[in-house]
Amino acid sequence: MNLTLPGNPRYQPKSLQPFFGYDNLMRPIGEVELASLEVLSEVGVIPKTEWATLTPARREAVLGIETSRVDEVERRVTKHDIRAWVLLAKEILGPPLDRWVHVVLTSYDPIETARALQYCRAHDQVIRPHVAKVTGLFVEHIRRSANIVQIGRTHGQHALPITVGFWFATTLSRILTNFGIMGMFKRSLVGKISGAVGAHNAQIGLGIAKRCEESPPDKGARYGNRSFEHRVLRKLDLQPATISTQILQPESLAYYLNAAVLMTGSLGQFGRDCRNLMRSEIAEIAESFEEGQVGSSTMAHKRNPINFENLEGMYIRTLAEYVKVMTALMSEHQRDLVGNSVMRDFPIIIVNLVQQLETLLRKNDKGVPFLKRITVNEEACRKNFGMSEKVILAEPWYIALQMAGYPKDAHELINRKAVPMCGGVTFLHNAVATLADNDADLLEAYNRIPSEVLDLLSHPERYIGDATQCAHSIADWAEQQIKEWGK
Repeated sequence: MNLTLPGNPRYQPKSLQPFFGYDNLMRPIGEVELASLEVLSEVGVIPKTEWATLTPARREAVLGIETSRVDEVERRVTKHDIRAWVLLAKEILGPPLDRWVHVVLTSYDPIETARALQYCRAHDQVIRPHVAKVTGLFVEHIRRSANIVQIGRTHGQHALPITVGFWFATTLSRILTNFGIMGMFKRSLVGKISGAVGAHNAQIGLGIAKRCEESPPDKGARYGNRSFEHRVLRKLDLQPATISTQILQPESLAYYLNAAVLMTGSLGQFGRDCRNLMRSEIAEIAESFEEGQVGSSTMAHKRNPINFENLEGMYIRTLAEYVKVMTALMSEHQRDLVGNSVMRDFPIIIVNLVQQLETLLRKNDKGVPFLKRITVNEEACRKNFGMSEKVILAEPWYIALQMAGYPKDAHELINRKAVPMCGGVTFLHNAVATLADNDADLLEAYNRIPSEVLDLLSHPERYIGDATQCAHSIADWAEQQIKEWGK
């Protein structure tokens, strides 16, 4: 079988092959068509004697129709993909059941409904368990490094102290938020069995709708959900669109894929952060370097952040793919084939997301996932923190002086006078004390500062706010989410 996924052949997560592997693309089409036949049988349109000819072997053969076979019949005979599938299905079922294949359906009834099935199943069976594993590994990092002090950075410059666990938690929070949004929009993916223009013309005009109304609903069906469309889609665990033309309204899938793009962005951000923190002059984070791995084809000393770069690059690829989704929001009279070829590329967004997740989960020869093998260099964290520890308490010093009643501009004082004095063994608190010896207003404000605050102002490593608590809070949230995903 040809199980190639949409997109670059270099990026082919095998976990997605059951859903988007090329020769498997027709399997959910077969599921929709067989569900339709089953409902026609249940409401008495297909005689019981004819329905009885559908053996398990024939059912599996219909589901096993490969896309490559459909392509061949399409090129040679029908010039239409679904009609080609119908011919192959008729050959398998044989008379008399073959006359009922695709009855009252239009091509995009099975196509659109199968598409919803593909995304829903990939979400539930691949993306969600992958995200749960990645989340668990992030939690481990957060718990382990919640108290490791790290210099926070803004605009690429040293800013205020945080902790490494806090930094990990900022990424995990985005992952949890975006995956929650993905789940919300996944639940809004719907199917359609509404016919050639969406008005259920054949179902109503040929009496099938009336038979459905007169027949008892499926066990568990909600009151009023007795239409042919509802009955077919219930068998596939999908809800029908509130209204459709020959195609589904595109927004529900666009919203889901947009959430997937945001998800790839949060993982790409992690890649960018790690790539920068792995720079030679920073070296606070490191990728593992496996036996036999090389960092450069010529510079043998190098250890390149290839996985971190891949995480970020996947977001760029995904962003470009989402343009296609936006172009498909319009069609002639809400139905033409301009977007048909474009929509075949939509799964690339999911492929890229899963590629990112599987990069983080890829195990080495010892069975340890890559994300778990990322290391924190505490010595480098201390060294980098030390580069700015003499001045990084400029913020609390100026605020403390203002709160203590310093009558002038404390920010200007710290910025123009105190900070330039720092160097050698002189910390900011020493500089402020020296300045206060020659400034009565400053000395008076200095003496009003509470002793516990003055103590803090001489220990930069303690000025971390609630970074540790925030980190553990995100980890707690993540662990709760993992439990809910497992239900």
